[in-house]
Amino acid sequence: MSASASIEQRNQEATVYVGNLDEKVTEELLWELMLQIGVVVNVHIPRDKVTSKHSGFGFVEFRTEEDAEYCTKVMNMIQLFNKIIKVKKASQDTKTLDIGANLFLGNLDADVDEKLLYDTFSVFGSIIETPKVMRDVDTKQSKGFGFVAYDSFDAADLAIECMNGQYLCNRQIVVQYAFKKGSQSERHGSQAERLLASNNPSKMKPHTRFAFATPAVPTPPAPPMMNASMMSAQPPPPAMYQQQGFAAMPPPPPQHY
Repeated sequence: MSASASIEQRNQEATVYVGNLDEKVTEELLWELMLQIGVVVNVHIPRDKVTSKHSGFGFVEFRTEEDAEYCTKVMNMIQLFNKIIKVKKASQDTKTLDIGANLFLGNLDADVDEKLLYDTFSVFGSIIETPKVMRDVDTKQSKGFGFVAYDSFDAADLAIECMNGQYLCNRQIVVQYAFKKGSQSERHGSQAERLLASNNPSKMKPHTRFAFATPAVPTPPAPPMMNASMMSAQPPPPAMYQQQGFAAMPPPPPQHY
């Protein structure tokens, strides 16, 4: 069973997301740990197809929603192999309150998959659920856009600032807040939504000590000093730094998340 299929078929309301897992954590170990809470139905840790290594997160499905809820209260922020794990409901309760630092990613290359999105965007903060690449139902080919959801607006703001207009698999990508469900004009990230999120800490918690222990975005080195003769021989700046080229891109599809 593929990772995407298992995610679609599981009971989301009885499933918890477990993040910041040490590389030594296996499905068997996570299963044994969660049995202390209740009956476990399924454990899934997405892994790289080539190296078989996981990216530091997984999902645990319990038999009941009550056990899943209890797990978020008991297991969140415990230490496992010298790492503080993060446990929260996989379901984000969007039926009652659509609040989230959810980003739309456009102009994606066909080779961009969920793991590449996770590896690229988790550096900016904690990703609260598996990134999504929207695919054709029949061919399973990428439609060229997807979504990433963070646990804080600060992380989402930083991702937009650093990645919008940058190149991923040789294509200049669009990174912006996604449209809210049911709206063609209102995007996530508004001041009103940020205020609502701050008043609902259980809905979306800011990332701090458990933010996947990823390094900060490196600062590029300063260019060497050049004299007039050297400057005349320099090639034009790369296209990725030319904002006029970005303006000619087609507008992203009105997808919601």
